[in-house]
Amino acid sequence: MYFKKPNFWDDKIGLLSSLLLPFTFFVKINNFLNSKRKKFISKKLKTICVGNIYVGGTGKTPFTIKLHNLLKKNKNVATAKKYYPSQKDEEILLKKKTNFLTASNRKKILELAVKKKIEIVIFDDGLQDNLIDYNVKIVCFDSKSAIGNGLLIPAGPLREKLTSLIKYDAVIIKCNDKDPIKLIKLIKKYCPRIKIFKADYQILNLNKIDRSKKYYIYSGIGNPKSFESILKKNKIKIAETAIYPDHYTYSNKNFVAIINAAKKYNAEILTTEKDYVKVPYKFKKYFQFIKLDLVLSDEKKFMKFLKLKLND
Repeated sequence: MYFKKPNFWDDKIGLLSSLLLPFTFFVKINNFLNSKRKKFISKKLKTICVGNIYVGGTGKTPFTIKLHNLLKKNKNVATAKKYYPSQKDEEILLKKKTNFLTASNRKKILELAVKKKIEIVIFDDGLQDNLIDYNVKIVCFDSKSAIGNGLLIPAGPLREKLTSLIKYDAVIIKCNDKDPIKLIKLIKKYCPRIKIFKADYQILNLNKIDRSKKYYIYSGIGNPKSFESILKKNKIKIAETAIYPDHYTYSNKNFVAIINAAKKYNAEILTTEKDYVKVPYKFKKYFQFIKLDLVLSDEKKFMKFLKLKLND
């Protein structure tokens, strides 16, 4: 089953979101019960969780990779993700770019990490896990989508209320050249002590993109508007855009349709790295992708904060 975020989640509260408000009761109950459970925390290694309370498209996987690369210089580090058959794209990326572990649940991942003598495990997702706790808990936001309409699922895009931020240690805001001052004020209103760090995307392979040409772009990610804005910022011409559900499994028919659509516009095809890993070898010659790095605006300050938290 594929999930495509409804547009009304990011609009002002309207009729549809109001009608769905009673159903947020079940999310509230689940979150309440989850908060009362005693969770396991490993004493044999350190753990970091990079997650979100806004559903999808907040940059947690790129930040997990970034964090791995920063920490591996001095520690035996691994990234980890609970196994989901529908999220193989993220697993492929993490396996390609990091020392990666996976299992059917996060407690089993920790057991595996201990056997491998890993010192720090960075979990991609899992803030809402009802089994385990972490030494450092980081929440990712995107400055453009922010908190959407501010309501819980299914009336809005939030897994938890903003009051839940008091449980977490830091926020990473993916800025996309948008000043996040309003979002920062809102976060600080609910959790004054939380540390906030800003980040932005940088295209690493821009020299391989011919910006004199136009591109047919497609993506199956949580926040496709973010992908499009990065291209526009770097003066990449967009002929047409196709949007698929997050973690979409493309068929050969899909790839043929994308190739034919691009030909119709006399355009090249450009996608995300997360989508490109799903392209079969026989079609790869038709496709290009942008390779992104998430850059922290104050890396030294963040690493100082992280070192203190891991040594608590």
